[in-house]
Amino acid sequence: MTADIDFTAFFDATPSPYLVLDRDLVIRYVNPACLRTAGRTEEDLVGKYFFDALPENPGIHDEAERNLKASLLRLLDTGEPETVVLERYDLPRPDQPDGFEERWWSVIHTPLSGPDGKVKWIIQQMEDVTAFVHSPRTRQCSMEQAAGMSAELYARARELDRLNQELRQAHAREQQVAVTLQEAMLFVPDLDRHSNIAVRYLPATASLNVCGDWYDVVDLPPDRYAVAVGDVVGHGLSAAAVMGMLRSALSAVIRAIPSPAQALEVLGLYARSVDGAMAATAVKVLIDTRSKLIIYSNAGHLPPVLLHSDGTCELLDKATDPPLGAREHHVPRPQAGVGYAPGDTLVLYTDGLIERRDEDIDTGIERLSTALAQDQALSPDLLADALLARLDVADGAPDDIALVIIRL
Repeated sequence: MTADIDFTAFFDATPSPYLVLDRDLVIRYVNPACLRTAGRTEEDLVGKYFFDALPENPGIHDEAERNLKASLLRLLDTGEPETVVLERYDLPRPDQPDGFEERWWSVIHTPLSGPDGKVKWIIQQMEDVTAFVHSPRTRQCSMEQAAGMSAELYARARELDRLNQELRQAHAREQQVAVTLQEAMLFVPDLDRHSNIAVRYLPATASLNVCGDWYDVVDLPPDRYAVAVGDVVGHGLSAAAVMGMLRSALSAVIRAIPSPAQALEVLGLYARSVDGAMAATAVKVLIDTRSKLIIYSNAGHLPPVLLHSDGTCELLDKATDPPLGAREHHVPRPQAGVGYAPGDTLVLYTDGLIERRDEDIDTGIERLSTALAQDQALSPDLLADALLARLDVADGAPDDIALVIIRL
C-alpha cells in the first residue's frame, strides 16, 4: 500500500535547502531552509531566472556560474542526476546592493520527468559548506594539525577535494574530445573553393564546445552551389551526433536532387527515423550564378537575410514550413526564388545569433539587419567578425551559433 505523503509538507519541514527549477531554469519553489540559507524571501526568488535571482559575484569570476549552468544543461540533455562538488558561488548581500558574501556549496541536481518522459523539473539540493571551508583547521591542515579535527570531517574534506579535481580533469578531457568531434563534423571540403563565403561556429557558453548547430556548402558544377544551416534541439554529444547524421544526409541528397524543397522533404522523412531529430530545423538555398537566382526552402528555421548593395535587407521568408519530422504524413515542402545582383550579401544563421531572453524574435532579426547594413562594405570574413561583435556574441552566447555569410 502506497503511503499518503504530503511532499510539500516534507520539503517545508526538512532542514536541508531545496529549490525546484523548470526547464527554463526559472525557480518555481523554494523551501524555508533554502530561504534561510540564501537570506532571501519567496518574492526574491520564486518566478525568477536562477542566475538573475542569485547572480554570481562579477568581481571574482564566472566559473561557478558556468559550472552550475553546464550541470543543469547536461541534466536536461541526458536526464541523469548531476553533482557539483565544492564550488564557490558568492551570494548578494541584501544590506549592500553591490556587495557579495563569499559562500561555498556542494550541490546535487535531480531530474523529475513529465508524462512525455522528458525532464520537466529539476530539484536542486544545496549544502552550504562555507563554515567548514573557512575553518582554520580545514584551510591549513597537515596530518599533524588534522589530528585534533574530527576524523570524519577531515576525511570528508579530502574526499571532496579529490572528487572535485577528478571532475575537473574529466570535464577537460571531455571538452577536448568534443572539440575534436565538432571540428570533424563541420569539415566542409567544398568551402575551400569559395573565397566569397565566411563561416563561423560558436558553441553555447555553458556547453562542452559541442552542440547541434551546423552549416554546409556543396558545389553543384558547373555554375551552382548549395548552402545550408540547421539546428538540432539540445546540446552535448548526443545533439552533435544527430547533427552529424542530418548534415551528412542533406549533403548527400542535394547532390542527387538539386531542389531545396525536395531535399528537405527527403531529410524530413529521414529525421523521423532518427532519435533526437524531431523538431530539428534547417534552411537550404541553391545559388545559380549564371541566372543570378537564389532558390530556397525552409523547414522551421529563421529566415536568411539578403543584404542588397543599397543597404536594404530582404527576408527570404516565402517558403517556410514546419520543422523536420513534425508532420505525421508526408507533404511536399514549399520553395521560392529571388534574384540578386553582384555584390549583394546573403546571410544564414541559427537562433543563438539573435535570440535574447524576454525579447520578440522580430526585434532580433531587425537588429541583425541594422548591423549588416552598417558593415556591408567589409569582406565576408571581416563582416562575420564585425557582426558577432555588434550583436555582442563574439565570446559566445547561451545558445550555440552557426553563421554563414556569402558575397554574391
